[in-house]
Amino acid sequence: MTEVTTQAAIIPLDNVDPVLVEQLLDRAFEPERRTRTAYKVREGMDWLPGLSFAALDENGMLVGTIQCWPVALTDPEGRAHPMIMVGPVAVLPEQQQRGFGKALVAASLACIDPAAALPQVMIGDADYYGRFWAFSARPTRGWRLPGPWEPDRLLVRCDNPAVLPAEGMLGPWRG
Repeated sequence: MTEVTTQAAIIPLDNVDPVLVEQLLDRAFEPERRTRTAYKVREGMDWLPGLSFAALDENGMLVGTIQCWPVALTDPEGRAHPMIMVGPVAVLPEQQQRGFGKALVAASLACIDPAAALPQVMIGDADYYGRFWAFSARPTRGWRLPGPWEPDRLLVRCDNPAVLPAEGMLGPWRG
């Protein structure tokens, strides 16, 4: 993988026209993306502006985005444990393998306050996200989602995974 060029920029996502963001997501994931389980997990929620970014190439063109969402794991006793859902991480197909996605994830995670960090959860490749940012599927084995998912792809990142509930349903955080 080559690194992002020095002329590239990572900017707050709320500085980008939402229509352009939706067009990029359609190109990166196909319009059927809205039927995926990740959309059900964050249904009805607004993305978090302080953790969501866009990547612009050296010509100032939108080539990638990352959004983060407020979600919660509701344990068997009905207690909601707030978390941050990371993703989607989207990069235009012709711009992939240039480091834009990695730069977007790094920018987003760097903005999480370590003094009050909520666990971060995502659906993604465990080898990739584990290698760079310590995401793991180990703590999520007893978790459920509101739709089909591959258990090895439900990942969480937390300084102390022992505090995470062993079981629960992941969904929007209405707290």
